[in-house]
Amino acid sequence: MSPQNEIQPKTYHSIREDILALTIASLFVSLGIYFFKYCGFLTGGTAGVALMLQHIVSLSFGQLFFLVNLPFYYLAWTRMGKRFTLNTFVSVTIVSFCTDNLHYVFELQTLNPYFAAIAGGLLIGMGILIMFRHVSSLGGLGVLSKYVQDRFGFNAGKFQMSIDVCIVALGFFLVTFDLLLLSIVGAVSMNIVVAFGHKPGRYHIG
Repeated sequence: MSPQNEIQPKTYHSIREDILALTIASLFVSLGIYFFKYCGFLTGGTAGVALMLQHIVSLSFGQLFFLVNLPFYYLAWTRMGKRFTLNTFVSVTIVSFCTDNLHYVFELQTLNPYFAAIAGGLLIGMGILIMFRHVSSLGGLGVLSKYVQDRFGFNAGKFQMSIDVCIVALGFFLVTFDLLLLSIVGAVSMNIVVAFGHKPGRYHIG
């Protein structure tokens, strides 16, 4: 078969594929954050900042998460391009809305905190991984970590994990030591998924 007749692999996702994937990813993230909120955990990134700010101001997580991410759209637009910025805006908006309204769909009666830390972290990490593979992120550190990986080749998961642990450590002043340790477990679980699943050059999407 001549090169001209070979079937070329698809190197991009359609808009329909992006919308479906980002909706699923955002639901994963929202459920993971819902677990964290229920148990009083903190986490990294702008989601962690929003959870901490809830202890200080009278806004919901979704409102704070949406607002905290606004300054990062400039970096996304200038460094990562229009598609990445728009997809990230969609992801952040869905997560903001769903996290604030999941209690209308179901209510938790009991939730083991160890399970919540691990499963919640894995859910958030899987959502972030899907977003990365569809040229999106959760904004904030997700934008910065993906830029650092694309620009300097430093693993996005490892970069985000180091900053996330620092953010969670600030929670020492806001939550009990037990909750802080479980928050760190959740942050590590989340970033393990991203660190092992998202490698430079493994997944090319135009």
